[in-house]
Amino acid sequence: MKTTTMAGFHGLLNLSLSSSSVSIHKPKSFFYEKKLSLIKEEVEGLHFIRMEKLKQCWSSLLVLAVVVIGTGAVPITYLQSAVAKGAVCLDGSAPAYHFDKGFGSGVNNWIVHMEGGGWCTDVASCNARKNTMKGSSKFMNKDFGFSGILGGKQNTNPDFYNWNRIKVRYCDGSSFTGNVEAVNPANKLFFRGARVWRAVIDDLMAKGMKNAQNAILSGCSAGALAAILHCDTFRAILPPTARVKCVSDAGYFIHGTDISGGSYIQTYYSKVVALHGSAKSLPVSCTSKMKPELCFFPQNVVPSMRTPLFVINAAFDSWQIKNVLAPTVVDKRKEWKNCKLDLKKCTAAQLKTVQGFRDQMMRALSPVHSTPSRGLFLDSCHAHCQGGSAASWSGAKGPQVANSKISQAVGNWFYGRSAFQKIDCPSPICNPTCPAISTDE
Repeated sequence: MKTTTMAGFHGLLNLSLSSSSVSIHKPKSFFYEKKLSLIKEEVEGLHFIRMEKLKQCWSSLLVLAVVVIGTGAVPITYLQSAVAKGAVCLDGSAPAYHFDKGFGSGVNNWIVHMEGGGWCTDVASCNARKNTMKGSSKFMNKDFGFSGILGGKQNTNPDFYNWNRIKVRYCDGSSFTGNVEAVNPANKLFFRGARVWRAVIDDLMAKGMKNAQNAILSGCSAGALAAILHCDTFRAILPPTARVKCVSDAGYFIHGTDISGGSYIQTYYSKVVALHGSAKSLPVSCTSKMKPELCFFPQNVVPSMRTPLFVINAAFDSWQIKNVLAPTVVDKRKEWKNCKLDLKKCTAAQLKTVQGFRDQMMRALSPVHSTPSRGLFLDSCHAHCQGGSAASWSGAKGPQVANSKISQAVGNWFYGRSAFQKIDCPSPICNPTCPAISTDE
């Protein structure tokens, strides 16, 4: 950029600049007048450029805000009445949800969608969690943009856009199963996930869900596991005349063998169940037959489920590849560090092991695809939670199996227009509709 030399002008001119104006005290000389005019034009030009860049930055920030928060963001509802019942987040704060009311033909239809976000297995991890939105409603964003299965636009969510749509925030770290009465004064942690779930459902019943004609209990990841674990209870609470079904998006966590030949995920879940006192909240139809921690695995719960279930899952689920197949704790030499994040970086031997994980997934899903009333959309993507965005739920570039998008498959299944149990081609690179980059919750 050109610079103007000011030497020799001292005492002849006084140039003062502000963010919005230029003030110049002119000398009498025509030569200096001309020079000053050029300087003024340059300064004003720089000011104009700076203001234009600021406008561009603000425009970008506004666009980013729309993307993050979403258009038509739904405000948060704090369930303060639940606190007296002991139904609270890890830190003792009130549970919360976002509620977009139904309209038109959907006024008596309800979809309750539970947020995901992993689990905490010990006091240390739960303590860390309680200082985030995953453990306290104090840190939750006040508005949430609904999209995908919760979307409010007919063109992107034709079957459910005008339903009563609820997103239940996740702040207990146990897939809404915890139920420990005692609170240790040393850590002040509340393990009350099951109470939170019931308090929210009871509140929604009072707000009109008791008149439901159609209802879905759904979730993503840890929330999708909760949808499976609470599915039959949800069915029992709602009117017997209502059509009630459940949808699990990336919640079919398998009782898999990891790269060490063991099952670290079983050890992990046993810690969750023990810490949160989850045993009494898990389906009795499962816990009466096996250890409670084994009832955190859908393959052991689904066989005795009475309520219709639709499973949306990736055969090469990105979270499960990282944490069920190749958890860091058993990958002592970090040989899987790159592979489990990007399957294109796997060696031939690793790809064979990854393919073996798909075989494990297929076996675990047998209770789903062996029952006609259940639905299955199993793609071969390296992804996790695919029903939360309009792009993957119903978008033109979203994943497809048997020429069907997820929204079409779930909608047709729910309303009984057609059954859907489709399994994708077998390799992680065979489906061109899969996203180029793995999606995670």
